[in-house]
Formats: sequence, C-alpha cells, structure tokens
Amino acid sequence: MRLCILGGGLSSFALARALVNQKIYVDVVLQKKLFPINQTRTVGISKSNVDFFNSQILNIEKILWKLNKIEIFTDNLRKEEVLKFENKKNYLFSIVKNYELIDILKKSLKKNKYFKLINLKNNFSHKNYDLVVNTDQNNYLTKKYFSKKIVKQYNSFAYTTIIQHEKLINNIAFQVFTKRGPLAFLPISDKETSIVYSIHNSNSHKEDIRNLIEDNNFKFKIKKIKKIEKFELKSLILRSYYHENILAFGDLLHRIHPLAGQGFNMTIRDIMILTKIIQDRISLGLPLDKYINIEFEKKLRHKNLMFSTGIDLIHEVFNLERKTKSSIMSKSIQILGKNPSINKFFKEIADKGITI
Repeated sequence: MRLCILGGGLSSFALARALVNQKIYVDVVLQKKLFPINQTRTVGISKSNVDFFNSQILNIEKILWKLNKIEIFTDNLRKEEVLKFENKKNYLFSIVKNYELIDILKKSLKKNKYFKLINLKNNFSHKNYDLVVNTDQNNYLTKKYFSKKIVKQYNSFAYTTIIQHEKLINNIAFQVFTKRGPLAFLPISDKETSIVYSIHNSNSHKEDIRNLIEDNNFKFKIKKIKKIEKFELKSLILRSYYHENILAFGDLLHRIHPLAGQGFNMTIRDIMILTKIIQDRISLGLPLDKYINIEFEKKLRHKNLMFSTGIDLIHEVFNLERKTKSSIMSKSIQILGKNPSINKFFKEIADKGITI
C-alpha cells in the first residue's frame, strides 16, 4: 500500500509523519519549487492537540511556548477586558514558529524509510497510488475536481511580524479588537511576541502598521519590530471533500479567519480522524481506497462547517460593533464570559473542537 500527499506545506508534512508512524509508505510530491517559508508566521496549538501531536506525530515540546491565559479587549470598552480564559493548573495552548515546526518535521521524515520526497517536472498521475491526499491549491487536480467551494471575502489583510521586547514573564496571549480590526499578541518566548493584525479595507503601509502596533500595545517595552509580512484574508470550505481516491486536505479543504488561532487546530483534528480511519481499515485487512474518503467526509464535514461558521460569527459580532461604535455586544459577551459554565464550554470548544 502506497499513499501520496500533494503539496509541501505544514499540513502535508504533519500528515506524512503521522502515516509513516503507522508504517505506511508515503510519497510527498512537489510540482513546483518551494518558496522560502515566512519567518514571522506562527501557529497556535491547543493542549489536546499538542498531546495528540506529541504522541502520534512527533514530540515537539522543545519548540513550543506554552500559555495559560488568554485575554480579549475591545476599543469600545476602553481597553477593559471583555473575555478571559485561564488554566491555573496547566496551560491552555501553545505557540510555535511555523518554519521551526516544518523544519523539525522534514528532518524527522528524511530519516524514515517509509518516506520519500519527490520533485516532479512532468504531470502527475494519481493512478499510481492507492490513495492521494491533495493539499496543493494550484495543481490541475484542484482545478478539475475541487473548484466548488463556499468562499467569504473579508475585504481585509493580515499583517504578521515578531516584536522583540524587554524580558518578562510572557505566558499570556491577548487580543484587542481595535477600530481597524483584531490585533493579537502571541508570546513565543520571554523576549519575543508574535503579532497578527487583521485590518479591514487595508492599503496601509508597513510603517503605519508599526505605529498601530505600538499604539495598541499596553504591555511590552518594544525594542524592535521585525519584517512585516502581508496576506489577504478569506474563509473557505469545499463543498465536496473528495473525488474517487483523491482527498482534499489542509488549507485546500478549509480556511478560517485567524482571529481565534484555530486554523491548524482544525487540520490536526482532521489528521486525528483520517489516521484512525486508515488504521482501522488496515487492522481489518481492507485496502486504502475511496471508502476512506467517504468515511472521512461523513465524520467531519458537519463538524468543520459548524466550527468555521462559529469562527465567522465571532468575527461578524465584533465587526458589527466596530462599525456601529457600540459597546452593547462587548458588555453582553463580558457578562456571559463570567459565567463559569459558559466559560468552560468556550474553552472546551477551543481545545477539542466540535465533538458531537
């Protein structure tokens, strides 16, 4: 049995590592040269997903920065805390640099006899494999079989960078819903913090972004703001997850607004389900074929749609408040967030996703 993964991103290498751990032969196929990885991008991983990653994919403890508290503020309440999530006994989630995670995965895979990295110069034939997992958003299979999707344009751009600051106990992430859009401060060490600033209708210059970061910072004594990167924001989810033995995966399958830091968490949960389906079929002596894709879509489509819709709803609530300049919604959320049962429910959803 041989499986192929198209594309060379984070979801590809994470899935490949999970599969070779099950002694499945995996080819990661690249149809174009990989561009240098953005050095300012980070990903958040919830505690339950860290546990799964460490046990079933690869132990990444040495590159994680763990956080035990999240604070949310809004301009309309004059920097008053709207929501707070905290775990005093343990941590809530971790932040890791995107390029460091990809690097450690690739290095571990190169040593594995079940893994092969292939750079194609000619067209790819999916008929050579029992199962094909497609994460590439630009290849001919995507254009032919995975063009139907639900897309929402946010008319926004995300700006990412890393700030260097004076050393402090840096285990609290916070997000400010500013008049321009949500600004997240995500600690990655005691001297560095990752920034994700999603700005509406943005044609801002990078110098403007630097000023906005400094204006909305009320915690750090900033020494340096590193190179600022920019990318367009939109959410999408495919209408169909598969075509015959080809399964869409990663950002090709679903993409959400970064305000909740849940994009890669959704992919890890997908890896969890997909590897379990494959493992069960192997244990029963069944082949790797399109029925894996059918079961994968059946188990996850409704959950991913509900989760994506929930993230979009959060964005729209704060976006409406930003437009109306009213604090009614923030105050209502503030009251709800202080309810222990509701607060616990929000934390469990952020940690484990939709479990029904």
